[in-house]
Amino acid sequence: MCLTGVDYFSTLGYQPGIAFLAANYLAPFATLILVLVTVFCALPAYFIVAKESPHGQGSISMLGNLLPGWLGKAVVLLLLGFAATAFIITITLSAADATAHLIENPLIPAWVHHHDRIGVTLILLTILGGVFLIGFREAIGVSFIIVALYLGLNAVVLVRCFDLIMHNPTYWQDWQQNLMSMPSTHGDPWLILSTSLLLFPKLALGLSGFETGVAVMPLVKGDPTDTPENPAGRIRNTKFLLSSAALIMCVYLVASSIVTTLMIKAVDFKEGGSANGRALAYLAHMHLGEAFGTVYDISSIAILWFAGASAIAGLLSLVPRYLPRFGMAPEWAAATRPLVVFFTAVAFLVTFIFKADVDAQAGAYATGVLVLITSAAVAGTLTVWDRKPRLRYGYLVIALIFIYTTVINCVERPEGVHIALAFIATIFFASVVSRALRSVELRVHKIDLDPLAKQFIDAAAKTGSIRILAHRPGGTDYAEKEAESREIHSITREEGDFIFLEVKLGDASDFIEDCLEISGHEIDGFHILRCESPAIPNAIAAFLLHLRDKTGVIPHAYFGWTEGNPIGYIFKYIFLGEGETAPVCREILRELDSEPSRRPKIHVG
Repeated sequence: MCLTGVDYFSTLGYQPGIAFLAANYLAPFATLILVLVTVFCALPAYFIVAKESPHGQGSISMLGNLLPGWLGKAVVLLLLGFAATAFIITITLSAADATAHLIENPLIPAWVHHHDRIGVTLILLTILGGVFLIGFREAIGVSFIIVALYLGLNAVVLVRCFDLIMHNPTYWQDWQQNLMSMPSTHGDPWLILSTSLLLFPKLALGLSGFETGVAVMPLVKGDPTDTPENPAGRIRNTKFLLSSAALIMCVYLVASSIVTTLMIKAVDFKEGGSANGRALAYLAHMHLGEAFGTVYDISSIAILWFAGASAIAGLLSLVPRYLPRFGMAPEWAAATRPLVVFFTAVAFLVTFIFKADVDAQAGAYATGVLVLITSAAVAGTLTVWDRKPRLRYGYLVIALIFIYTTVINCVERPEGVHIALAFIATIFFASVVSRALRSVELRVHKIDLDPLAKQFIDAAAKTGSIRILAHRPGGTDYAEKEAESREIHSITREEGDFIFLEVKLGDASDFIEDCLEISGHEIDGFHILRCESPAIPNAIAAFLLHLRDKTGVIPHAYFGWTEGNPIGYIFKYIFLGEGETAPVCREILRELDSEPSRRPKIHVG
C-alpha cells in the first residue's frame, strides 16, 4: 500500500491548494464529492480491473483484449499516450511541488529563495533520473518509511489545526460569511451542491494512484492455493489494498480541505503566495514551529520525489510491455537506461513549457489520470455487461460519470489534451516506423509440429531433399498446383516430392508469435502442412530454419510471383502480414544467416 501511496498520498502536498483555487470557499464540499466518487465509482471500477488483470496489466490491457485486431492496438497506443501524459506530468509536477517546499522553507538560505524554480526542479529531475541509471530496486523498500512518516506528520498538522479551529470560532464564522457572500451560490444549499458537483473535474487529481495500485499487483501476496490462472488470494488482497489506500486518503483529503480553507487567506493560495502548492506545509510552519515545519518539508520533498520515481517505474513497466511486443518500438525500448534518459529529457522539456508551475500542470495531470480511470470504468462496464446483467447499468453510470468528467476537464483545461496528443502522435509515428524497420525480424520464438507433420518431414529428410511448396489456403487443387510447379521449376517426380505448406493469416496486428503450431494433413495422397501466423513470410522463414536445424538438410522452398504494384505490397505486408512473400522471406533468411551456403533456398517462378 505504501508503494502505491508514494504516488497517491503525495497529492496531499498540492491537492488542498488546487481545490481552493478551483472551488474557493466551496473546497470542502467539492472535496466531499471527490471522496464519494472515489469510494462509489473509482473503487468498483478498479475491483473489476484487479480481477481481470491480476498480473498488473491494468485497464489498458483489458481494452486491448476486448477489442480485436488493429482497433485494439490503436486503443492501446491511444491510452499509452494518455498514460505517458499522466506519468510524465506526475514526475514534473511532483518535482515542481518539491521545489516549492524546498525554496519556501524559512531555514533555507536567502539566495535559494530567489533562485529560479525551473533550475531547482531540473536539478531534482536530474537526481531522480540518475538514481534510476544507477539502480532503484533496493531504494523502493524505503517507501514504507516515507509514507508512514508523511501521513504521521500530516495527522499531527491536522489534529493541531482542528484544535485551533475548535477553540477559535472566528475561523468558522469567517468561512461561513465568505461562503454566504459567494456570488455563484449566495449560501443556497442546492446551489452549493450543484456547483460542487460541477467543480468535481477540477479536483480530479485526488484520484491519482489507482492505476499504480493495479500495476503493483504482482508484488501482492496471495494464498498458497493461488495459481497463475486463478490468483484469487492476490485479487482479494489487492482489493483490500485499494480500499485501504482510498479510505485513508479520503479522510486526509476532507480534513485537509477543511483546515486549509478555514485557516489560510485566499491571497496566499494564489501564484506567488506563501501557501501556493504547499498549503499544509504553510500551516505546519505557522502553527507548529519552524523546526517541525522543516521536518514536514523534508518528508514532503521525499514523498513527492518518490512519486516521480513511481511514475518512472510505471513508464518502465508500460512501454516494454506493449510497444516492443507490438513491433512498435526499437529493441532498445526494452532496456531500462535508454528509456530513463529519454523520459528524463521529456520531463525537462515539460518543465520548461510549464515553467515548473504546479497549478499550470494540474490540467495536464488531471487529463492523463482521468483518461486512465475512464478506461478502467469502460473496461469494467464491457466486462460485466454480459456476465453480470444486474450490475451492467451501475457500471454504465460509473463510466458515464468519468467520461463526462474527462470531457469537461479537456474542454476547460485543453493543455492536458495538447500534451497528450503530442505523446500520442509521437507514439503512433514511432510505432509505424519501428514496425517497418522490424518487419524482417524472425518474430517466431518456437515451432511445434504435430506427429503427422514430423512424419512428413522425417520421410523427406531421409531422401536427402526437403521441398516445401507454398500454397495459398483455399487456392487451386493440389494436383494442379503440383503439376504447374514441376513445369515452372523443372522438377521431375524422380527428383523428389513436394510438401505443401499453407499459412493462414491470423491477426496481422500481432507482431510476436510465441509458438507456431504446424499440423500435418494427408489429402488425396498429398502431404500438407498447415499453420496460422500474423505474418506469412516470417512464419515460412522460421519454419525453413527449423527444418534445417532439426534435420541437417537445407530445405528448398518454392513460390509463385505476385502480381501488382510492389509499393502496395510493401504496405500490405507491414500492416496486413502478407504481400511479396518470396523476397521478404529470403531477406529474413539473409539477415539471420550471413553464410549463403547454410541458408534455405528460395525459388520463385
